[in-house]
Amino acid sequence: MTAHREHLRGAALVAAAALLWSSSGLFIKALPLGALQIAGVRSLVAALTMAAVVRLRGGRPFPRPDGLSLACAASYAGVLILFVAATKLTTAANAIFLQFSAPIYLVFLEPWVTKRSLQGRDLVAVALCLGAMGLFFVGRFEAGSFTGNALAVISGVCLALFALTLKLKRERQPDADPISAIILGNLLVAALCLPFALPGLRPTPLQSGMLLYLGVFQIGLAYLLFNAGMKRLSATAAVVTGTLEAVLNPVWVFLGVGERPSPYALAGGVLILATIAWYTLRPSPRRPAAP
Repeated sequence: MTAHREHLRGAALVAAAALLWSSSGLFIKALPLGALQIAGVRSLVAALTMAAVVRLRGGRPFPRPDGLSLACAASYAGVLILFVAATKLTTAANAIFLQFSAPIYLVFLEPWVTKRSLQGRDLVAVALCLGAMGLFFVGRFEAGSFTGNALAVISGVCLALFALTLKLKRERQPDADPISAIILGNLLVAALCLPFALPGLRPTPLQSGMLLYLGVFQIGLAYLLFNAGMKRLSATAAVVTGTLEAVLNPVWVFLGVGERPSPYALAGGVLILATIAWYTLRPSPRRPAAP
C-alpha cells in the first residue's frame, strides 16, 4: 500500500507539471517573437527560478557536472528548443502529439539500459504509434509544416533520452539532486539561443509578462514538480503520465487563438494516446521465477 501511495503521489506531481507544460502552445503561438527569442528568454528565467529554489532549500544549484549530467542537460535542451521551433512551424497539436511519441522510444531504450528483453506487446505498441505518427504528415507537404513535424519527432527522441538520463542520474547518484542537470540544460538553451535572439528583442510589457510566466511557472515550477514525481515513478511511467499535456495543449491553443488541427492529426493523436494507455495499463505477462 505504501508503494502504491508513493506511485499515486508521483503521478499527481507529474500531472501537475503537465498541466503547467500544457500552456506552452498557447503562449508560444500568441507571442509575436521568434522561436529562439522565446526559448532563450524562457530558459534563462527558468534557470534563475530553479536555482533560487534550490538555494533556498540549502542545496547547490551549480555543482560540477559529470557525463550523465551533461547528457541529461543536452537532451533537455533539445526538447525545449525543438518544441518551440516545431510549434512555430506547425500546429500546436502536431507538435505536442509527435513529441509525446517519446514513450515508444523508451520501449527500446529502457530494456537496453536495464538488460530487459523486448516483449511482443512492446513491438505492437511501436508499430501502432509509428502508423499514427504517419497520419500527421498526410497532406502536410508544405515546407514549414513538414519541417515542424520533423522537428517535433526529434523533440520526442530528446524527451525520451531526457527522461531516461534523469532517471539514471537519480538511481546511480542518489545523493545528487537531478534538478541541477535541468538548471544546466536551461542555461545551455539560453547560451545557444540568446546570442541570436537578443538583437531586435524589444518585448512590450504584456509580452514580458508572458515570457516571465513561461520561465517561472511553465518551465521552472513545472520541472521542480516533475523532478519530485520522478522519485516515485519509472522513466516510462513519468512520460506516460505527462501525456496529459498532449491532451490539454491543443485545447488551450484552440480556445485562445482558434487554431484547429487537421482531422488526420486528431486521429493520429487519439491513436497515440490510446496505444500508450493500453501499453501502460495492461499488465505485463508474468515471468516464471528463476529456479
